[in-house]
Amino acid sequence: MKFRVCYSMALLFLAVSALGACAPAASVAPTQQAAPTAAAPVATTTTAATTAATSAATTAATSAATTAATQPAGGKPLLVAINKSADQQYFIDLQNAFVQTATDKGADAKKFDAKLDPNLGVSLVNDAISAGAKGIAITVPDQTIGPAISKATKDAGVVLIATDDSIKDETGNPVPFVGFDGKDMGKKVGEAAAKLLTDSGWLKDSSKKVGVLSVEVQTLSVCNDRTDNEKAAVKAAGVPDTQIFAVPYTGETVSAQDAAGPIITAHPDITNWIVFGCNDEGVLGTLNALATAGAKPEDIIGVGLGAYEACKPWAAGKPTGFKAALFISGLDVGKTAATVLYDAVVNGKPPPPASYAPTTIVDPNSYKTVFDPISLANCSK
Repeated sequence: MKFRVCYSMALLFLAVSALGACAPAASVAPTQQAAPTAAAPVATTTTAATTAATSAATTAATSAATTAATQPAGGKPLLVAINKSADQQYFIDLQNAFVQTATDKGADAKKFDAKLDPNLGVSLVNDAISAGAKGIAITVPDQTIGPAISKATKDAGVVLIATDDSIKDETGNPVPFVGFDGKDMGKKVGEAAAKLLTDSGWLKDSSKKVGVLSVEVQTLSVCNDRTDNEKAAVKAAGVPDTQIFAVPYTGETVSAQDAAGPIITAHPDITNWIVFGCNDEGVLGTLNALATAGAKPEDIIGVGLGAYEACKPWAAGKPTGFKAALFISGLDVGKTAATVLYDAVVNGKPPPPASYAPTTIVDPNSYKTVFDPISLANCSK
């Protein structure tokens, strides 16, 4: 009996010892602790992805914020018209038509006056680029700024077109142009003046001496195209070179008046005058100078270029030296410029090298049938 008890106790001891020896292999604690260790790389990868995503999101947000700050609300492309002498009726019409056309097409549009200041012209282009403009139409205050503004717009990915006054880019190539054919305009004005002169009989009247006042912006190629062809036409009609006098001016009425005065005074032997120039303002200023000198409207044949000033005395029924004018519409140029820019920016259509608007000679009897309603209304202002 004692032996059995001892034997049983020995077996129990052996069983407990065996159980103790097996315990480490059966324990799950290390396995439970290993799980986080194995998961750590996953957690690290997730953190890196989050950081990268956050960084990308931040960059995108910054870019979006920058874009939002420079582009008009609603994602509409911004088209800008910059014009010299934007207080002149022609450019008022051009800019209004530009803005209206761009807006109708779904773009945002702004307009600015560069006056006759080349530095202001460059600054306005840079301001437009900073404001997020996608297209710029400019009538430069000086053609010499062409290369600088062309490079600035090209570097910024902005479409640039020249209106009325042609310009060249930094490589010497012409910038796409919207406006009028200067040589053709000069030819039409010159031929109208020549016909009026021939019909007047002044050249055959020995009691009369005819002088020609050619009002010129001599630093502007498109103006030279006009006045060179005007002078050629009156020469062909019989006016000698010695009786053609250049009147240099800036393109503004007062400038022409100031420049013409001394020339008129220096030629008291001239009894009858032919006047033409680069624009209506040049002719108007010279007519004012002639009036100050005592010349009568019936002794003057003035042919304007624009007709927006010429038509005013016609509409008022007042005697005037304006006997005819070439009608050009800023509305046509503004509308065409906006259309060309919109097609380039939105539809990817490259601007054509040149887009010309139509022109027509008018006189006191015909202008009402040729003018559009807006231009006609302006004659009474």
